[in-house]
Amino acid sequence: MEAITRVSADRFDPLKLWSRLGLLLVNVGFWVLFAALADGFLSDFNLFTLLRLTSIQIVIGLAQMVVLAIGDMNLAVGAIGGVVAMFTGAMLQLVGLPLELALPLGLAFGVLAGVANGVLIVLTRINSFIITLATAGIFTGLMLILTKANSYSALPFSLVSFSGRQVFGLAMISPYVPIMLAVALALFFLYRSTRLGREMLAVGANRRAAAMSGVRVSRIVIVAHGLSGGLAAVAGLMTVGLLGTAAPVIGNDWLLTSFVAPVVGGTLLSGGIVSVWGTVLGGILVGTITNGLFLLGVSSFWLNTFFGLVLLAAVWLDRLGRVAAGTETS
Repeated sequence: MEAITRVSADRFDPLKLWSRLGLLLVNVGFWVLFAALADGFLSDFNLFTLLRLTSIQIVIGLAQMVVLAIGDMNLAVGAIGGVVAMFTGAMLQLVGLPLELALPLGLAFGVLAGVANGVLIVLTRINSFIITLATAGIFTGLMLILTKANSYSALPFSLVSFSGRQVFGLAMISPYVPIMLAVALALFFLYRSTRLGREMLAVGANRRAAAMSGVRVSRIVIVAHGLSGGLAAVAGLMTVGLLGTAAPVIGNDWLLTSFVAPVVGGTLLSGGIVSVWGTVLGGILVGTITNGLFLLGVSSFWLNTFFGLVLLAAVWLDRLGRVAAGTETS
């Protein structure tokens, strides 16, 4: 199990800790900037809105992170989230299922969609980029055909009102914040303390070495994609609660930012190294910039350009760091 041991040790690199500290300071810097320039940025209402949206963004980033851990990508994150949202809306509005049954079914649907991706990757041995790009089109296309692109708005009040509640007696804390933290803590425990997590990182670092060490690589690929699908489903259901409707547009704009949060946070695109809390900080950065620019009246059209540049810069800086460390040639 030499490969697993080596990858586990990478997560405790002090340089990574300093990197997370730097990302935290960048977040603080943007909060100070927007507090000075944008009226109402620090108001209870805006902080509530910011933290609610950011919690969803972080879960989306974590959904991408778990497949990046094994060296794969999931371009169907948004498609799965959207399909789960529509499936759950149909179960509630058309079938009349109770919320207690519809939500678990929606989560299971997301996991199955992710497992389908993993199985296709294992059976065909085609790169995850191609497989998930194809299934994203299939999932979305079938959803639009079956629903005729209609939204489902006759949803239970308990679901619609949930995201607007306050927790811990604080006016700015949405119920989505503890949900996000629970997901992050579970993933942190997975990678820090379980054999499965170590095997996922080992597969991401070197699949051949992991297989020679006794790791069942095919199983890990399927599990990672199933977990990604489940987390995309969580984000989709959170978005339904936020919007108060299950709309076919849910997930359309998730792809770019799903990469920004984990990559900026220190997760390698090549696999083997993840940072759960770095992804959380990356998601906070994405949410902060989105909210701050909105308050400043900057067109949303600039966001994709900005986040594309951020992702490009993060990947470039990471590569420079690995070249300097001698782990990659220039």
